Amino acid sequence: MALKMSKIFEYQVWHFIALVLSVVVFILFGKYVEVFSAGSLFGVDTLIWFALAVFFPLAHQLYVAVVWRLELYKNYFSSRFGWKRSFLVYRIGFSLLFGSRLVFIIFLAYSNRGTLLVDPFSVYLLVAFITPIVAYLFYSVVRYFTIERAYGIDHFDKEYDVPYVKEGIFRFTDNGMYIFGLLILYIPALLLFSKVALVVAVFNHLYIWVHYFTTEKPDMQEIYGQAP
Repeated sequence: MALKMSKIFEYQVWHFIALVLSVVVFILFGKYVEVFSAGSLFGVDTLIWFALAVFFPLAHQLYVAVVWRLELYKNYFSSRFGWKRSFLVYRIGFSLLFGSRLVFIIFLAYSNRGTLLVDPFSVYLLVAFITPIVAYLFYSVVRYFTIERAYGIDHFDKEYDVPYVKEGIFRFTDNGMYIFGLLILYIPALLLFSKVALVVAVFNHLYIWVHYFTTEKPDMQEIYGQAP
């Protein structure tokens, strides 16, 4: 019992430290950097949209960490509701939180639009470069990796045993979703020339690696004996 409890919290102290540091840094940014108060949308100031755009990545990754660890080491949800029903409910929560990351960065970009003073041609060129990579990543997830695995079905279905995918974009990297998936968040920030939304997009991209190193990688080693 004590061993399982220690595994549930394995590396989560580092996750918590990263979360707290992120909040502190962004509070300081919002308080002292003038551009964070520039603009509004629907009568709501940029600073509020900024706070929401930062909140949802934190909430999403905390949600996944809690559910994954409780299910992996305690069968907490499947023992009560069955793994299929538990996985369905978890997927709904995951989808809402993940979708909120994109929705609120779009709202933030609209609120703070026009603050990124760079050459428009360079921005459009960068978006044209990013977009097919993102599209290929999502195609590869649906076609080869499967949506169920992306959600973390291997934490719920204890008989799930599928080799690591080496097709599509995963031919080039084992961590395609972490490297390329969140590039989608840069697109609204760039197209609307929002400096604050671009900062939050970079934060999303960096913070997802906290999830990988503190939650997913240790979990994959527990489930498969190795991790990509």
